[in-house]
Amino acid sequence: MTKGERTKSFIIQKVAPIFNKKGVYGTSLSDLTSATQLTKGAIYGNFRSKDALAVACFEYNLQFLQKGLYKSLAVNGSATQKLHTLIDFYTEHYQQIVANGGCPLMNSAIEADDAYPLLKNRAQRTLRLWNKEISGIVVESQKNGDASKSVEPNTFSNTFIAMIEGGLLVAKTLETPSYFKQTASVLKAFVENELRQTSL
Repeated sequence: MTKGERTKSFIIQKVAPIFNKKGVYGTSLSDLTSATQLTKGAIYGNFRSKDALAVACFEYNLQFLQKGLYKSLAVNGSATQKLHTLIDFYTEHYQQIVANGGCPLMNSAIEADDAYPLLKNRAQRTLRLWNKEISGIVVESQKNGDASKSVEPNTFSNTFIAMIEGGLLVAKTLETPSYFKQTASVLKAFVENELRQTSL
């Protein structure tokens, strides 16, 4: 890793939690210089704009949740088993996600709606990727005879993601972790009921 790459990595690690908690608009230049102990010139000498830095921080913040997603998808078993593992990941790491400011995908999608095209585009791409991955395991399970073929994979995936993200949002806003546990329990039942192979 070059000196420039190390500097970029350092800036991202220091600034990413602030962006996730305060948002791009709410994060000031003084927040950036204070967190990194670098000058404005040093920061923007490594990132061409605040938007570019925000996207880099978004990707950094997202890594933890992506690891949870791909770890769950790697589980040997049916779609139900894989998705239950993913729900358990969110439940077990709920406090860590909240301490970091909440889900970076949801935070960025809400803030970047119209104000930050680069960040909005990245959030859209991530949602589409997650939808594709979850839809894919449903299709695979249907081919293996482990999931009902009456389920429309894309619709199922969108609903699954919406329930996860909505549960995090409400539980964090109300400062009530138990709400997310309730949502996780309902989501597991949804997965079981929707994917159950009725012919078995």
